[in-house]
Amino acid sequence: MTTLKIDKQTMVLKWRLREIMARRKITNRKLVEELGMHETSIARMKAPDIMPKIDGNTLTQLCQILDCDISDLLEEVGEDY
Repeated sequence: MTTLKIDKQTMVLKWRLREIMARRKITNRKLVEELGMHETSIARMKAPDIMPKIDGNTLTQLCQILDCDISDLLEEVGEDY
């Protein structure tokens, strides 16, 4: 989970890349080939508890490869999650 504070409001976000990849049957190898990233970077990006630091281009490419929107990759969950 990632906690984001905006104007004194707390928002807890869940990074859902692993779930979306599983649903679309996309492998790490496919993302390595499509994104031109190292396998270790892909594995780190899939960690559900850590929001990865990725640039806008990578995020756009992920959405294209996974046929999803940015909102599909992020889920707001309650603070008590």
